Amino acid sequence: MEPVYLFSLVSRQNFWLSMRQSTISENIANVDTPGFASKDVEPFKDILDKTSIQMAATQSGHVGGGGANSRRVRVSDGEAWEVSVSGNSVSLEQELIKSGEVARQHSLNTQLIGSFYGMMKSSLGG
Repeated sequence: MEPVYLFSLVSRQNFWLSMRQSTISENIANVDTPGFASKDVEPFKDILDKTSIQMAATQSGHVGGGGANSRRVRVSDGEAWEVSVSGNSVSLEQELIKSGEVARQHSLNTQLIGSFYGMMKSSLGG
C-alpha cells in the first residue's frame, strides 16, 4: 500500500478548483456574447490518473530527483444545455450550479486539512 500525500493532493485539487472557477467566471462574463462556446476543465479524476508522484531532490546529493509535476489543466468545450439563436452555448443556470460545486469542494478541502492539522497537532502533544 502506497502512502497518501494528503497535503499535496489537496493543493492540486485547490489549483484545479481555482482554474475551474476562472473558466466558469469567463463563461458567465460572456453569457450574452454571440457565438461564444461554453468551456469547462477536464475532470480532476482524469488529472489524478495522469499524475505520478515522484520524489524531489532538495540537495545535489539526492538520487533521482527532479520529478516536477505539471500544473496544467486542459480547458475544452463544455456540455451545453442549450444553444441560443446567436450561437451562444452558455447557460447561466448551469454555470451557477458548477460554481456551487466548486464552492462545496473547496469548503470540504478546507475542513479536511483543518481536521488533519488538528490530529497532527494533538499527536505531537500540542
